[in-house]
Amino acid sequence: MKKMAKMGIMQILIIGGSDAGISAGLRAKEMVPEADVTVLVKDRYPNFSICGLPFYIGGEVENWKDLAHRDMDQLKKTGIRWLLGHTATRIDQQAHQVIAVNPSKNEIVLPYDKLILATGAASARPPIPGADLPGVFFLRFMDDGLAVQEYLEKFPVRRAAIIGSGYIGMEMADALHQRGINVTLLEMADSAMPSFDRQMGALLQTRLEEKGVRVETGIKITRIEQQPSGLKLNAGKETFAESDFILIAAGARPSVELAAETQIFLGKTGAIAVNEKMETSLKDIYAAGDCAETHHRMTRKYHYMPLGTTAHKQGRIAGENAANGNSIFKGVVGTQSVKILDRVAARAGFRDVEARANGFDPMTVFLETPDHKAYYPGASPMHIRLTGDRKTGRLLGAQIIGHHGAEISKRIDVVATALYSGLMVSDLANFDLSYTPPLSSPWDPLQMAAFEWCKQLNN
Repeated sequence: MKKMAKMGIMQILIIGGSDAGISAGLRAKEMVPEADVTVLVKDRYPNFSICGLPFYIGGEVENWKDLAHRDMDQLKKTGIRWLLGHTATRIDQQAHQVIAVNPSKNEIVLPYDKLILATGAASARPPIPGADLPGVFFLRFMDDGLAVQEYLEKFPVRRAAIIGSGYIGMEMADALHQRGINVTLLEMADSAMPSFDRQMGALLQTRLEEKGVRVETGIKITRIEQQPSGLKLNAGKETFAESDFILIAAGARPSVELAAETQIFLGKTGAIAVNEKMETSLKDIYAAGDCAETHHRMTRKYHYMPLGTTAHKQGRIAGENAANGNSIFKGVVGTQSVKILDRVAARAGFRDVEARANGFDPMTVFLETPDHKAYYPGASPMHIRLTGDRKTGRLLGAQIIGHHGAEISKRIDVVATALYSGLMVSDLANFDLSYTPPLSSPWDPLQMAAFEWCKQLNN
């Protein structure tokens, strides 16, 4: 067992080389340039945009290497030490050491003054017999994406089935559709895109079906079987569909095995419990990203939201504080967006059911309006569900669906800013927002929705 140590220099060790780990390492090095910052990476793809994999598979990004935020030469110039292909197997908190296995399968000991866990998440694996058959894939890491691409290039895939219609499922339906593959999207919930209200999911389902993507809801796949004609998906006792390729996109679970074995507290969500400084229950150990819980500004409670934006922010806070800083993670409001064919769906804050579960008294209005002045060419419908609290008038959330290129992300970011600041629905109506006929109206669609909410509240 080989020891790797440096005497008299602050040693910051980071386990995980994706968004949170990289952000932590870069910030720690900015804070204390002379610190020995080491990042342990399980695979050989540090600092890659995993979120970009569907766009690589769909052909919008030609080369997988372009998904790297920084290439290896750029990473080496940061002064951070990179240990690729290394797997952490145990944390000795008393000795301040991590035991890891290197690519040669030899054990090494890595001492630390401060340790940051950025172990990410793994694909949720529902107990479906046959999920390990050739032609059945999950999509979480670079190796997953490269394996999918290799399979699609090697075999004549005409039919694809996707189990799960969340963000990854939707993006992969888009990607495979762009490759000319017949796609069937299967969702166990009673509407597509279950993180959105049923009304919004129905709009997305209609558009997908108009473009030739088959969408089936209320379907629970119970078995996958290999047949001469392809992969057979069973729902109950009946064959539901046959396919040449299957992607299981059933969500994510935090990778917390290493933390749990070290007796680091886990939260109610199953992710690592942290405070606003990203400190865990054990001294000198921090956690950030998809393995950790996140503080929600609207409830002051901890939730599990595995998002790249959150991972970057949490990682930066963890890296700063590990380097003797005193920074606070200010929390999230659940802002997300996704491109689905020629549409964009975005949300921030709470839906009715979520708001009610968190003690609010929600009221929601629905508005359909052109995304810009109707007389300017290219105007298309924008659909908004706006939620506020009846008792206080506080803005609680919004969901927006519109045409790709119609500034949907800009508008959800306006909502997110208002939510972050704890503003009222009436404040949203009074915002000084930009206007030009090709992009909006004198009253932005968000403001129209706010007016409608206030009107219904007072009726």
